[in-house]
Amino acid sequence: QVQLVESGGGSVQSGGSLRLSCAASGYTYSSYYMGWFRQVPGKEREGVAAIESGGSTTYADSVKGRFTISQDNAKNTVYLQMNSLKPADTAMYYCAAAEGGKYISWWSRLLPTAYKSWGQGTQVTVSS
Repeated sequence: QVQLVESGGGSVQSGGSLRLSCAASGYTYSSYYMGWFRQVPGKEREGVAAIESGGSTTYADSVKGRFTISQDNAKNTVYLQMNSLKPADTAMYYCAAAEGGKYISWWSRLLPTAYKSWGQGTQVTVSS
């Protein structure tokens, strides 16, 4: 059973930085995709960034140049470094893992429907 545990959320001022972590257990595949999503109340969950086991990354236009997704295979952990944060980045951030070994086309890597397992979320609040 895959378990994903996010951490690192918090409150920062506009222009600040945070690094989110997602520790995965029960998820050991040579080929995989993991992603970060965010959601605010009343809105649909949106994809922020995704990473493929080989290191290929995908970003939403809204975070390109500000956010960086990375992975530490030895620690089974995926990170989301968020810089130059804006109030519009305020949301609950979720880590997700796709079904192991499954290929996801590049245009689907930021779609929630492409992912099977989800963490409980970590809140990020950016004040102006």
